[in-house]
Amino acid sequence: MALLDEKNIRTEEMLLNVGPQHPSTHGVFRLVVKLDAETIVEAEPVIGYLHRGTEKLAEDLQYTQIIPYTDRLDYLSAMLNNYALVHTVENAMDLEIPERAEYLRIIVMELNRIGSHLLALGTYLLDLGAMSPFLYMFQERETIVQMFNEICGARLTYNYMRVGGVKWDAPPGWLDRIREFLPYMKERMKMYDELVTGNEIFLSRTKKIGVYDQETALAYCLSGINLRSTGFNWDLRKNKPYSIYDRFDFEIPLGSNGDCFDRYYLHLLEMKQSVRIVEQALEQIPSSGPVLGKVPKMIRVPAGEYYSGIESSRGELGFYIVSDGKDKPYRLKIRKPSFVNLQILPDLLRGQNMANLIAILGAVDIVLGEVDA
Repeated sequence: MALLDEKNIRTEEMLLNVGPQHPSTHGVFRLVVKLDAETIVEAEPVIGYLHRGTEKLAEDLQYTQIIPYTDRLDYLSAMLNNYALVHTVENAMDLEIPERAEYLRIIVMELNRIGSHLLALGTYLLDLGAMSPFLYMFQERETIVQMFNEICGARLTYNYMRVGGVKWDAPPGWLDRIREFLPYMKERMKMYDELVTGNEIFLSRTKKIGVYDQETALAYCLSGINLRSTGFNWDLRKNKPYSIYDRFDFEIPLGSNGDCFDRYYLHLLEMKQSVRIVEQALEQIPSSGPVLGKVPKMIRVPAGEYYSGIESSRGELGFYIVSDGKDKPYRLKIRKPSFVNLQILPDLLRGQNMANLIAILGAVDIVLGEVDA
């Protein structure tokens, strides 16, 4: 039988829906992909399935009432969401935060960063077909979640931060249990590294895949690991220190290739630095003292416009408040890193084969509650 002449083969483009119910889209996210055979010609993100109108709802809520709504943004980093809001309000009101409260905030935020990165790595590896690391990483995340349950009474949406401090002090023995957990966490991170990083299949799925350079990252306003994977040194904990981060000795891990592998590995390196920060915070924290500063019974932000950003697990998370001097914001806008980072996805996918789609999407590390808000 004669072979078909390649010139006579006719192909037809096909539209394929990936999601919104697909597990590897990390939430209710839909991609409409135009394919030529297995090559992606176009990819159109479709968002909004989880939209709840948080920014508009906030206009009818007192500042303290907004805090539980922030839990539902990046629901894997709820402590950081809580802090980003109260930090903006505190800066606007020029409030003084008690020392013990500052240290408790740092401890829970960095533990939350570790827990978020564990889930991000575990689900990413599961996307690529590796089930064992997913199960291992959930063990340590479960320990962190249990710790949060002890200090605030919730496992996912914490509502722990308050304007002027935190809701409660740590229960008896809680800080000691954190001290015991950290050496164990270090050993487990070594195990993750040995289990995954040198795996040939994993390397072939992530090395030189989804590559972009510093200029492209800055043009898209990327932040967090997505920016630092290109080697651009920018982390608000160092570049624009807030809270008491300037008291701690830690490094900002950087990539060099801007590919999926660098974005994977920076998650692992950042967890090690978060452990360093928590260790130092445990050494420095005052043994006693108030955890809530002097705050008016009715919180009113002075009339004006205010913005404060923090380094969340996924990049710069900021709250922009327009106040008319009342007990509720006149307008509130959230700078959501997942939403901003997602913009680069169509460019990253164009020209890739279909097998790389999930690897590239997972490495961007989005949380749909934050994308849609």
